[in-house]
Amino acid sequence: MPIVIVIGVIGLLLTLYIGYRASISDRKLFSVSLLALFSGLLFESIRVSGSWKTVAGIFAGTYLFSLTAFLPGKRERVYNFENHIEMWPYVFLFIFALIFGITYKDRVTAKLNEGITLLLSLSLVYWTVDYGFTNYHNWFAYTLLIISFVLTAFSIVNALTNLHLSKTTRLTLSIWSTIIMFSFAVDNIFRVFENPEIESTYLSDGLYIGLQFFLLGVSAVYIMQNYMLLSAFIPSKNGNYRSELKENKKDHIDRFSDEQVLTAHSILCIIYAVTFYGLNYKYQVLPRHTMIWSVFLTFPFFLRICDFITYGRKNYR
Repeated sequence: MPIVIVIGVIGLLLTLYIGYRASISDRKLFSVSLLALFSGLLFESIRVSGSWKTVAGIFAGTYLFSLTAFLPGKRERVYNFENHIEMWPYVFLFIFALIFGITYKDRVTAKLNEGITLLLSLSLVYWTVDYGFTNYHNWFAYTLLIISFVLTAFSIVNALTNLHLSKTTRLTLSIWSTIIMFSFAVDNIFRVFENPEIESTYLSDGLYIGLQFFLLGVSAVYIMQNYMLLSAFIPSKNGNYRSELKENKKDHIDRFSDEQVLTAHSILCIIYAVTFYGLNYKYQVLPRHTMIWSVFLTFPFFLRICDFITYGRKNYR
């Protein structure tokens, strides 16, 4: 208990000093954008956990541990306190999302099926073409495109047929889906941080930018979970790789449903995605990331309407 008190006092004193240094600095070390980012993170954490006390406990522990960001780096020849202040919020965000993702692993691990993987694969094709990746002419780009084409074709075949969803198939489709989601997330992170500071914009633009940072905060725990699902395939120095790999494979297999989707639903998914992505690629009505999320949000409603017209009721499996 005395150790906790000592750590708390040190943390409080360091926090006061950080505030003092930030107030007298000529550089702008904090922004409203960060406030929106943390608001989204805390909002989703409380929503998922259902307990603000648990979130408060994780927050306090993370806060104290994140103060290690002020320790000098191994290759840091000239210590600059202001640089560490700028880095500190992102260290906190990473640690908080990591701890929360581990604590609520089952709740933040997205459940997948053939239909979701199909839509993700079609979205990746659009994202790749619209981004201009097909214009890169080197062996690395060709390798990535070939791998993407094979896995996309694999997901389409599984969605359109009644092939048995073996553990190997579910593992492959889950890893492929995770790679796509993480790629979209990284692209979204860069896009959000390319925005100007909220304080330097008009109210309407500031609200829009703030919403983007808030939603990025909301998705932070899911981005971290996808990161952990992928990074677990990389051997760690001090861990038992065989045991860790076995557990990670099980996580991927368990998250992927062994229930077949209706072929008609898969066909509708292809028609819907190709139509909207094709039109947007030609006329550039919406930014690619907005178009992708719009398709993901609207397709389930489109599918319900089609089922209601066809069957007179919801018909999902």
